[in-house]
Formats: sequence, C-alpha cells, structure tokens
Amino acid sequence: MKAYVGVTDGEWYRFLSSRPELSEINFWRPSGKQSFRVLQPGEPFFFKSHYPENSVVGGGFYSGFAKLRISEAWELFGEGNGVESLAAMRERIKIYRREPISPHEDPVIGCILIRDPRFFPEGQLAAPPPDFASNIVQGKGYDLSASPPTSPVASYFEGLLARLLDRRVEIDFSEPWHRSGPVYGDPRLVPQRLGQQAFKAVVQHAYGHRCAITGSKIRPALQAAHIRPLSQGGDHRIDNGLLLRSDVHTLFDRGYLSVDPDYRLLVSPRLREEFGNGDWFYERSGRHISVPERRADRPSRKFLEWHNENVFRAPDRDP
Repeated sequence: MKAYVGVTDGEWYRFLSSRPELSEINFWRPSGKQSFRVLQPGEPFFFKSHYPENSVVGGGFYSGFAKLRISEAWELFGEGNGVESLAAMRERIKIYRREPISPHEDPVIGCILIRDPRFFPEGQLAAPPPDFASNIVQGKGYDLSASPPTSPVASYFEGLLARLLDRRVEIDFSEPWHRSGPVYGDPRLVPQRLGQQAFKAVVQHAYGHRCAITGSKIRPALQAAHIRPLSQGGDHRIDNGLLLRSDVHTLFDRGYLSVDPDYRLLVSPRLREEFGNGDWFYERSGRHISVPERRADRPSRKFLEWHNENVFRAPDRDP
C-alpha cells in the first residue's frame, strides 16, 4: 500500500471544506507537463497546507490522473476544483503560472482526482508526517509496505487513515492492494473504483482524447463508454471504459458494434439489415481499435467477453 501527501494552499482547502456535499474534487496542478503515477486508484491521498500553517488538513482516495483543458476540468468537476467559477479558476492558475492567459486560451493542466474527500475541523488538524521536509513544494509519496508496522511512519498513517474514515481500522500495509471486494471493510477502499467524473476524465486521458474506433479528435463529441454498464454490474474502472464518439457509443451500447478480447472491431450484420447503412464500419470490421499505451489502462478481457456475450447482436443470436 502507498500513500501520498500533497501540498496545497489555504484558499483551496477552505473552499472545499465548506462544501462537504462534494464527493469528487480536483487537486490540480497549474502545468500540464507532468504526470502523476505514485498511487493506484483507491489509495489514500492527504492534503498538507503550506508553511507556516504546515498541517495535514484532510484527505481522500486517489481516483486517477488526467491532463485536461481548464474548461474541461471545470465542466467535469465544477466547484470541486476549489473555486466558485471558471473565471476564478483561470485567475488562480494564472497566478501560479506567473504568466497571462489570453481570453481565447484554454491551457492544459494536470488533474489529480480524489474521491470521498474529508477535511478535518480547523482546531483538529494533524501534524505533517515525521520526515516531511520543509522544502518539499509539491508533495511526497510513501511506500507503507516498506515500513515496519511499529515504525513512526506506519503508525502515523494508520492513525491518519483512521481519521479519514472516522473510525480505526486494522491495516496490514504489506498486503497487496488490488484484490476483489472491499478492502479493510470499508467501501471507500474498493480497489480500482473511480468517481463518476474521474472515470470520464481518465478514460479521455488514457485514449489521448481520440475515439478508439473512428480516431475522431473532436472533444465535445467524445464520451467515456462503459463496456459493462453500471446497471448490469459494471463499475467506474478504467479497464471497463472505451472512449467513443457519441454516435459510436450509441451503436456500442445497443449491440451493433463490439470489440473482441484481442481488441478487434466486431460489426453486427443487423446494422445493415435494419438500417441499410454502416459501410464505414463494415470496411473496418476485424481491424484493431486504438487502445491506451499502458497495459493496465486497456479494456479488460472479462468486460469485453461480457459485452460480446450479452450485448452484441451476433448473427446467430435472437434480437
């Protein structure tokens, strides 16, 4: 298990702490040049204020990373970005970038996405980790599996996680994080589950903002599709997602298109039979679709098989 402590400012966390109804927030970075791969989805992410306050003010559970335009981050997370408006967000980012942003510019920022945030009361903030140096600007990751159970670092994070969950839990930091079912008996620690808005963001990011089947890069027309829908037992997981153009998304959900476990496009003959159309798709039937570079981000075989067996309008299957 790993944990991360990110450095933030008072305005961001005080704005969010006054809005406990928000279940997803964006710990954004003003530049889109860096990525974040310290944590896996479901691992804890804590917020530490700048000096001189220098306190851990709350935390949540990592839900993924995406590089988004400012307008996209606002559309997905709204006040979860820690500001009251898109104009205020642009102004804040301009201050941190120390350079002007023209009215027509929509720069890319780094978005560390957090679900189920919790902020501690003002009089009950926590001290920073024992070895958190004063010159750390962005944050620091901790591999808790490498810390002896009785070490100050392990004890510190065990107590901090208990505060985050509002109850003490038994933790074995040496246990593998990714396993099926709830972890540590709390549904907020289910591995790989993302927030709803984070699912949309990380799928866009993983596919390079390009439709997996058509290659379209028209962002307003792109949608994060669930391979196995939530209503059928699916979940917000990146390996249960495909980035598709909106019309392709509809055809996929209705079974006229599918993808086999080897990432090849499947096209139902019923597309032509029912609508007398679809030549573009038939020409590409059997070709490989585009998938993310990282193997862990690619569609899961089990989800693709489920779609093939339960949704795809195969020629030998009743409507």
